[in-house]
Amino acid sequence: MSTLYSSFNAGISGLNANSTRLSVISDNIANSATAGYKRQNASFQAMILSAGGAGAYMAGGVRSSTMRLIDERGAISSSANPTDLAVGGRGFLPVTTNGQGNTPLMLARTGSFRPDAQGILRNEHGLVLLGWPANPDGSVATYSRDTPGGLQPVQINRTQFNSDPTTQINLRLNLPATATRTGASGDSHDVTLEYFDALGSAESLNMRFTPVIPATGTSNEWTVTITDSASGAVVGEYIMQFDDTPPNAGRMMSITQPAPATGAPYDPVTGELAVTMGSQTISLDIGRLNASDGLTQMASSFTPVSIIKNGSPVQSLLSVQVDPDGMLRGIYDSGLVRAIAQIPLVDVPNPNGLMSLDYQTYRVSEASGPMFLWDAGDGPTGDLLGFSREESATDIANELTNMIQTQRAYSSNAKVIQTVDEMLQETTNIKR
Repeated sequence: MSTLYSSFNAGISGLNANSTRLSVISDNIANSATAGYKRQNASFQAMILSAGGAGAYMAGGVRSSTMRLIDERGAISSSANPTDLAVGGRGFLPVTTNGQGNTPLMLARTGSFRPDAQGILRNEHGLVLLGWPANPDGSVATYSRDTPGGLQPVQINRTQFNSDPTTQINLRLNLPATATRTGASGDSHDVTLEYFDALGSAESLNMRFTPVIPATGTSNEWTVTITDSASGAVVGEYIMQFDDTPPNAGRMMSITQPAPATGAPYDPVTGELAVTMGSQTISLDIGRLNASDGLTQMASSFTPVSIIKNGSPVQSLLSVQVDPDGMLRGIYDSGLVRAIAQIPLVDVPNPNGLMSLDYQTYRVSEASGPMFLWDAGDGPTGDLLGFSREESATDIANELTNMIQTQRAYSSNAKVIQTVDEMLQETTNIKR
């Protein structure tokens, strides 16, 4: 009779196991349109019982267990929002529940993030995107990779202004060779170089080229004085010597500084000299010595050829973009593109061991292993994709097939219980 009763218990365990599987299937189907959803999987394990005697058999039944397959990836779909993010490969976005700190750290595969009233990027569930903030010059400091301590809420202020101070000016011009001959007028020649300071204001450097007139012959020598319009101070003074013999005739031969030296010395390797105005330093590229593309002394006319500078006045933020390496960059109305923050990707040794939370988010657990913050596209992690969402990993056709199998298995287990009941009834009828 114990064997018969074990069949009864095995049938009940079969009903329970298939009920669990149906619950998993219904959950997967219900979330077939949920962005970033990772499907659950139900698996069965046989239970073996010892009969305690030769020739006897005890039905152990079945036990069910479930696992969320977090490492399965859904299809990537496009969107019109640059801060709709998805991971094109392995890795997770770092998110949190509030904009005041980075705890508790949660992980997400995708999210539609938009600025709130304070400019903090939040998704439709209010979760805050985390990243490493960029410095004012667009660089990102070095942070610890095994802890979320350096992560901060990513903030985009649509009304923010930015400046792009000038750091480089390329100058090409020709000086009149006849101006350094005996008997020349000695008139100087000026060229104005506009630059933008740290506040976005337009200022200028005035370069005055004064010829050195010798008693006899030709000196081929010029004194250059650089004056800053903002302060009126001389920020650089140099003596330029030009060659007058082939094959380098008309090219710069040497650049020295009179004592006491004002400004940084000329660098013959780069062809630059640096001038400093307060906290701002600008490199003036005037060409290398004996080079045809630098300052020249040819013919008899003063001819500015080209003045090229970087920098721009104060500008406002127009839009943002997310690069595959996780850099969130602001695009300003002047055309300046500058990093606002870097969004790292979180990776763990066992993604399926993560603790599942609401809103398709996860938390590091003992089973998942420790976290590590990677640059997107580096190491094992995939690229970070803007204008993208990851769809649900549910396969409707597969789930419906599993539902049919589960229904048949459930009916069969119910039939086992019915059969055992009928057999027990027959055993009861023996007494009659």
